[in-house]
Amino acid sequence: MTRWLSEEEQQTWQAYIRMRQRLDAAIAAGLAEHGLSMADYELMVPLSATPNGCMRAKELAGEVCWDKSRLSKQLARMAARGLVDRRPAEDDARGIVVSLTEEGRAVLGRAAPEHVELVRDLFVDRLTQRESMALRSLSEKVIAMSDDRTSLPG
Repeated sequence: MTRWLSEEEQQTWQAYIRMRQRLDAAIAAGLAEHGLSMADYELMVPLSATPNGCMRAKELAGEVCWDKSRLSKQLARMAARGLVDRRPAEDDARGIVVSLTEEGRAVLGRAAPEHVELVRDLFVDRLTQRESMALRSLSEKVIAMSDDRTSLPG
């Protein structure tokens, strides 16, 4: 038996969708000013956070919850633009290691401060500490449930 959403539940769900769409559009526009897509940035951030500046492609896919095909295509586009390098893993010929290039680090370094300010202005600064804690708690619950129901990496 289908448990349809109540009017209030439907309004909450639609408000969330509209918020996510508006945030995604504003963030995409901000990153585009630096020649980056959201997909570029989504991959560059975890790469930049690693101690040695590189990750196995499989780990990167898990980090961003992408499938192998999507990751491969996006990395090819980024490599063509000089943002990342891909090379075979030394200990596993089938594995690929991905790293940011000097150009990739430079572009990320220019984009990140404005990106953070935009995220802060549109989202973070709109929340009280209590709302932030509640949103984080809710997000963690939804993520845990979603991870249990998906076969995607991560």
